[in-house]
Amino acid sequence: MFTFLLKRLVQATIVMLVISLVAFAVKDNLGDPLRELTGQSVSEAERQAMRTEMGLNDPFVVQYKRFLINAVQGDFGTSYTFNRPALEVILDRLVATLELVFAATLIIICFSIPLGIYCAINPKKWFSKLIMAVSSIGISIPVFLTAILLMYVFSIELGWLPAYGRGDTANWLGWESGFFTLDGLSHLILPAFALASIMLPLFIRLVRSEMIEQLSSEYVKFAYAKGLPQRRVWYVHALKNTLLPLLTVGGVQIGTMVAYTILTEKVFQWPGTGFLFLDSIQRTDTPVITAYVIVVGLIFVITNTIVDLLYGLINPTVNLTAKG
Repeated sequence: MFTFLLKRLVQATIVMLVISLVAFAVKDNLGDPLRELTGQSVSEAERQAMRTEMGLNDPFVVQYKRFLINAVQGDFGTSYTFNRPALEVILDRLVATLELVFAATLIIICFSIPLGIYCAINPKKWFSKLIMAVSSIGISIPVFLTAILLMYVFSIELGWLPAYGRGDTANWLGWESGFFTLDGLSHLILPAFALASIMLPLFIRLVRSEMIEQLSSEYVKFAYAKGLPQRRVWYVHALKNTLLPLLTVGGVQIGTMVAYTILTEKVFQWPGTGFLFLDSIQRTDTPVITAYVIVVGLIFVITNTIVDLLYGLINPTVNLTAKG
């Protein structure tokens, strides 16, 4: 386990270096940040003096080295728009994004496992065929279309739920969230379901295929031969092994949902990091853009490592050293 963890840390470091290099290289193609800072009234000479003072005229390698040294210390520069440290701006909005991802994750878990199990146990029933047909369609629909459809039906036509914003929040044990107020929950439902629609069809099909595979395995046939109740075989023996690959795929996919929130937050005007990222691109706020890419990459790397470790703890037969 220690050898595997060490290898994963080395891999994570390399991945983060690549992410930081890409993020830093991309920001040079997003336009001139001085345009947002100075406007049209500043002369070209003053502009060049500011570029020199900010280090924008230095060679790429020099700028990247300076950026890397500062990034390790948590300094990604100062936001041109908010006049605050870029990392601080990202972390302020990250709470709202993680709240949205957590709500979408709960929806995925609560719907995918029972529906996937039902489709595996009753593959020929009409409801199973309907679920699989809807999941096939759901995979092909972009999240922004799902978000617009939900908004149109439940906000505009029916008027049941609010169409935009985060709503009221409350603090519980240091966690400022909309989960603790009725207004916050009402604002959370539509964006959470829209975000969950990205992964929900995939998870339903994954649970179904894994459950079918486990039900046809030898240990399940042996359990039936011992006279164990059918429901115990389904929900104890088969389901336990079904959840192992679900944990691996699910952990990675749920980690990437932090990045997938961009379109959902834009449609619902959700004040998270995705909405901030798009706004920063329009304003050419390169410190915030770079910090966002690196923070999202770090979340993905950490999630992936934790999932691999949990998989080894749940299933000790896995050779983590060889896998790493």
